[in-house]
Amino acid sequence: MKKFTKKIGAMLMAGTIAISGLWMSPSLAQAADAPNVNASAAILIEESTGKILYSKDADKLLGIASMTKMMDEYILLEQIHDGKLKWDDKVKISEYAHKISQDTSLSNVPLRLGEEYTVQELYEAMAIYSANGAAIALSEKIAGSEGKFVEMMDKKAKELKLGEHKFVNSTGLNNEDLKGMEQVGTDKDENQMTARGMAKLAQHLMDDYPEVLKTASITKKDFRPGTSDRIAMSNWNWLLPGLIYGREGVDGLKTGTTDYAGMCLTATAKQNDMRVISVVLHANGGKGSGQHNSARFDETNKMLDYGFNNFKVQEVAEAGTAVKDPKTINVVKGKEDTVGLVTGENAKLVVPISTGDAKLDSKVSLKEKSIDAPVKKGTEVGTMTVALKNGDKLGYVDGTEALTIPVVTNANVEEAGFFSQSLSAIGGFFQGVGTYVSDGVKGWFN
Repeated sequence: MKKFTKKIGAMLMAGTIAISGLWMSPSLAQAADAPNVNASAAILIEESTGKILYSKDADKLLGIASMTKMMDEYILLEQIHDGKLKWDDKVKISEYAHKISQDTSLSNVPLRLGEEYTVQELYEAMAIYSANGAAIALSEKIAGSEGKFVEMMDKKAKELKLGEHKFVNSTGLNNEDLKGMEQVGTDKDENQMTARGMAKLAQHLMDDYPEVLKTASITKKDFRPGTSDRIAMSNWNWLLPGLIYGREGVDGLKTGTTDYAGMCLTATAKQNDMRVISVVLHANGGKGSGQHNSARFDETNKMLDYGFNNFKVQEVAEAGTAVKDPKTINVVKGKEDTVGLVTGENAKLVVPISTGDAKLDSKVSLKEKSIDAPVKKGTEVGTMTVALKNGDKLGYVDGTEALTIPVVTNANVEEAGFFSQSLSAIGGFFQGVGTYVSDGVKGWFN
């Protein structure tokens, strides 16, 4: 899923490594001072690596409001990809979904009781207009009931390792707004997650189902055009180009607003071949007129400016770059005693923009001290961590502190024949005897 292997496993052998001339020194400079983001929690990450560029109380559990629907989108798109659901499948509107959809004080498109809508129609209403009745109808279609869907949400959050979280409904509304029809928790409960968890969810959503951005970036679209139920939908993410706070490069992802959660936004933008993800929970700042509505966009802009003005993604080593210390691994019962080691993937780091050079801290760890023949070229035998020397301590969104890429063998090694293995065993025996005798003789003269 990710470009870089993050699992390390049980490592028995480690050492600081040096890399051959294929390594490139990344540019380095002290980044500008981090912004003062006026929010209860916030985070900014580079999308392809997960490198954290800014963090403020990112592990604090807070309300997420309609950003909940990003989890709905993930599960729905997974169902589509698995063939369990089709875009033109019909969804019959229940009393619950109908009743919520008629509340004009909430984000909604009105749905007719007992009428059928396509999955595509309801998905677009949910993703573009944050339609709550549509989200409920989709949850019932997928799981049979919203309560069962909440169980799916919880299971998926654990599978994606999103960290501490709480789901009570599919919409992100306070249960109190569900008109006594809530199925999980009390009427005062509301969905919660951390800023880090939201950033990880956004990263997974875009990596696994990149088509989500095609819908998330739609600024305006009619719901059921040409019918008496037509509703002009305008995206609540006003950072999208063409909207009130439009910014070039922004193409997602989801807003959220309740009294408990405050003004929230998970945004993503791409500029100069770098994509970032930002999360603001309970934005309580902003300036100028329309302060309440502009806060989440103002605070998000601070982070986007900081990220794009101060950082870039740079490749520091290509796949197949030789590593040293250890530069080889022992081969048991092979025609060769050792095989060389190289990087299994390209190594990319997020580095501050500058004109200077940076040194790298790198370490290789092998799973075992040796490998049995036959050995196939490209066999993964360990991992290598790479980080900027004296770099920041923010680490990566998944909790790791450095980039981790696989270390693999650089050649095939055939298994030695029976005769060669026998000679090797005999040689080893006599070598052991010689050592024993020699050690014994030395002992006599001590």
